[in-house]
Amino acid sequence: MRLLIGSRQYYQFPHETPLIAMLRIHSSRVDDLELPDIVRPSPDVPIHQYVDGFGNSCDRMIAPAGEFVLTTWTICSDTGEPDLIHPDAKEIQVWDLPDSTLLYLLGSRYCETDLLSAFSWKVFGGVSPGWGRVQAVCDYVHHRVTFDYAAADATRTATQTLAEGKGVCRDFTHLAIAICRCLNIPARYCTGYLSDIGEPEPYPPGDFAAWMEVFLDGAWWVFDPRNNTRRRGRILIARGRDAGDVPLTHTFGEHKLTGFKVFADLLT
Repeated sequence: MRLLIGSRQYYQFPHETPLIAMLRIHSSRVDDLELPDIVRPSPDVPIHQYVDGFGNSCDRMIAPAGEFVLTTWTICSDTGEPDLIHPDAKEIQVWDLPDSTLLYLLGSRYCETDLLSAFSWKVFGGVSPGWGRVQAVCDYVHHRVTFDYAAADATRTATQTLAEGKGVCRDFTHLAIAICRCLNIPARYCTGYLSDIGEPEPYPPGDFAAWMEVFLDGAWWVFDPRNNTRRRGRILIARGRDAGDVPLTHTFGEHKLTGFKVFADLLT
């Protein structure tokens, strides 16, 4: 299938301000694009592209004072199949894990493993290791936390999400990641597009989505504690330790987001 994906974000800047945009599709999906994935600023400004330490595509620019708009869109081919599932996938002992995965066992800005370790082992230590234990974590988070768009808070951490029992998709993801890491299962944060294909109407307003990937049986697998279902049309933008590594835009000065639109629509 073919998806029209993209976004438009409106900003007000009181002064000329440097920023980094992380809005282009991840390099792992570049071969699926029918059109170049370009960030289009208005007013037009020079852009410097680079790849960060996690392999994410980034765009550096300087926004002028006043209204500034960032637009991106492309057409992406997708199998149309739901997220892959491997119920027999096993956990790998820490001493056998690849070096590249060890970073995703450590605590990070929004995933405080030191504060959640005792809780995680108490609740999930008796669950059989492997795919089923990760799914048990997702089930717990999905039912423990209530989705509340009005409760979005850029500073909420995994422990705060557990205590407050509310949040948005990034909060569900941070809590599930932190628990998995406490259980010695590498887990990393993902952000991108998620279509509503196959989901019941009415659809919610378009937005970017957050989910996680966990390392089992020598491969990374998608889990989505917010929706807790295998979804179709999931297009990755960026990966990192948590949301602090993959902000869609990182501005180095005062600004105001005045509006945004996100779409991931099936083309006939």
